[in-house]
Amino acid sequence: MSASGAQKSSEAMDTSQSSGLIDSPEAITQVVDTMIALPSSPPSLFIDLEGVSLSRHGTISILQIHIFPLEQTYLIDVRILGFKAFHTPGTDGQTTLKSILEAKAMSKVFFDVRRDSDALYAHFGINLAGIQDIQLMELATRNPGLPRKYINCLTRCIEKDAAMTSVELQRWRSVKEKGMRLFDPNRGGSYEVFNARPLSEDIRAYCIQDVKLMPKLWAVYNAKLVSPLRKERVEKATRDRMVMSQSALFNGKGPHMALGPWP
Repeated sequence: MSASGAQKSSEAMDTSQSSGLIDSPEAITQVVDTMIALPSSPPSLFIDLEGVSLSRHGTISILQIHIFPLEQTYLIDVRILGFKAFHTPGTDGQTTLKSILEAKAMSKVFFDVRRDSDALYAHFGINLAGIQDIQLMELATRNPGLPRKYINCLTRCIEKDAAMTSVELQRWRSVKEKGMRLFDPNRGGSYEVFNARPLSEDIRAYCIQDVKLMPKLWAVYNAKLVSPLRKERVEKATRDRMVMSQSALFNGKGPHMALGPWP
């Protein structure tokens, strides 16, 4: 890249970060470059999505990526960038967000991958691979005697296992409550807030905080996932989730979504 090109790319990144979003192809190139050659054990990439009716029937607004070794969280503006968010290459001219998300050798961590996989596959043809699902890891490592019929939501896992101080927990709950008041229709909000630009500070904070806590949860559950049989069951259940999410009959809403894959 020429000196002038590097300067323009740096300026684009600065502008995107000041608005809380990565919203230019130049900034995407820099983000992709930070992901090349990251370690996969333990995983470096923790990912979440937000959108309006996030599914094949809705839209993707924001892709959140937390890069654990760098302690950096990026909010990718999928609403603005669309196809370019996933197909803009890094400076090597080949690696894209799509190729990273589809790379079997590069571990990516989600919490309940089903609806995210559904939306990414339906709207952008992304076939996720190399995925670890924290929700299934928690279910597989519950203490003996506890029921495994139902899965836990992310909020429950964070409150129970993220090992926050009382001050940190109170701050986390405050950010979550402010965000939910804006987007939850049951509280008078609308999911369209994820499409509003500029993105509100409360929504930006909401998007960032949970994905930043996911490495803590992964570490807690992974430390308990010592049995090869359990590991294999989690890996298979994760693959099954992604296959199911791409099927014609998949429905990401309803009481069936609360059921675990094991008795």
